[in-house]
Amino acid sequence: MHLKSVKFNPFCLVASLEDLDMFNRPESRARFEELFRAFDGEATFQFFKSFRRVRITFSNALAAAEARAKLHKSDFNGREVRLYFAQSVHIGSPRLEPPKPEKQFLLSPPPSPPVGWEQAQDTTPVINYDLLCAITRLGPGEKYELHSGTPTTPSVVVHVCESDQDSSGGEDDTVGFRRPRPRIVQTRRPDYVTALVQ
Repeated sequence: MHLKSVKFNPFCLVASLEDLDMFNRPESRARFEELFRAFDGEATFQFFKSFRRVRITFSNALAAAEARAKLHKSDFNGREVRLYFAQSVHIGSPRLEPPKPEKQFLLSPPPSPPVGWEQAQDTTPVINYDLLCAITRLGPGEKYELHSGTPTTPSVVVHVCESDQDSSGGEDDTVGFRRPRPRIVQTRRPDYVTALVQ
């Protein structure tokens, strides 16, 4: 089970800006950067125009906290600026780990076999000569008891058919003539009746 942890990054602030024109004008961006460079001259900025956000990274946590305390909900170009500490989300270990061994069959191509693994040799086929001999002794019209019955279990008896006609079970079959299979009659489609439009 992986634990999800949300941590605040004390060195980074995220500014939420409603002024979309500020992202397009370099002079407005320079004035915005000057607000934060007053707290830390080495601050760096990443502008995300589509999200209307700016990520500000400070060189120390004290400068980031002081900038947030002074500039949160302040006015810039007639619009309010909201500042938040950046969050980093970690689920389980921050490092990428290999998949669990029981899930590795999903990989393509499959991983290398474990150390010491050897392919199993195919066994020679087992030929039961007693069974083959018993099958050759079976003759048409005879019955063979495979398992003798007990007071609590029935006996198992095999009846060998004399010919193909006996196996069909048809009493009306004549010698050398097989009854034709019944023809499946297709169901007739109902007549098409046009609907009356009123």
